Amino acid sequence: MPEFKNILFDRKDRLAYVTINRPERRNAIDPATSAELHEAFSAFKDDDDLWVAIVTGTGDQAFSAGADLVAMAESFAGGGGGVPMNVPFGGITRGFECWKPMIAAINGYCLAGGLEVALACDIRIAADHATFGLPEPKRAIIPAAGGTQRLPRAVPLAFAMELLLTGERFDAQTALRFGLVSRVVPAAQLLQTAQEVAAKILECGPLAVRAIKQAALQGRQLSLEDGLKLETQLAGQVFRSEDAREGPTAFAQKRAPQYKAR
Repeated sequence: MPEFKNILFDRKDRLAYVTINRPERRNAIDPATSAELHEAFSAFKDDDDLWVAIVTGTGDQAFSAGADLVAMAESFAGGGGGVPMNVPFGGITRGFECWKPMIAAINGYCLAGGLEVALACDIRIAADHATFGLPEPKRAIIPAAGGTQRLPRAVPLAFAMELLLTGERFDAQTALRFGLVSRVVPAAQLLQTAQEVAAKILECGPLAVRAIKQAALQGRQLSLEDGLKLETQLAGQVFRSEDAREGPTAFAQKRAPQYKAR
């Protein structure tokens, strides 16, 4: 793994930590940061020893304030048409298919592209001081890193449309009330809570977890009948795995299962 300048990529046992590390810019994401995030998430996806990822930002001020508008303005001032990117914004907001669970630990501002990165994760846990929003229309642009598509799928449509069309911010309790996040905890407990959720996932069979994620996310785009067919197909694959034999065997023998993701 190469040295990163704008992010941190750490691992502890089966758990990967991806941290946006630009606190002086409220962890804003420029093209170089997107490229590093894409590389780190790809490494997580391809590493058989890593089963769950926690995504967060350095410090207690921001998860990510979104795209680096200073870099964008400099590009416009130089006669450019914005900031070109060779990878998806944030590394995962487009064209990144990974069935391993990803948990966003939201430690402050989660705005614009920052919220879009969080929306690309599976579980979102917020510190009680976190602030959310897609303020792009206030800058005469649109949330084009998946915000117009993922937010209406994550919360009730009327709430999503109000947020999308006004660009207004909202607090962590509002995010919890509308189901954007699953938990709100004191800031000092945020990472610990994300780790506890990850630990519970890691107790489960990893192939089953990945099949569940795939069935749930792909199934949302299908009819119920086709979704049930997908579920049956994925279940058959999981039932043929070594882990599927280990789970019931360990239960019968009254011991903890030893899953191997195969």
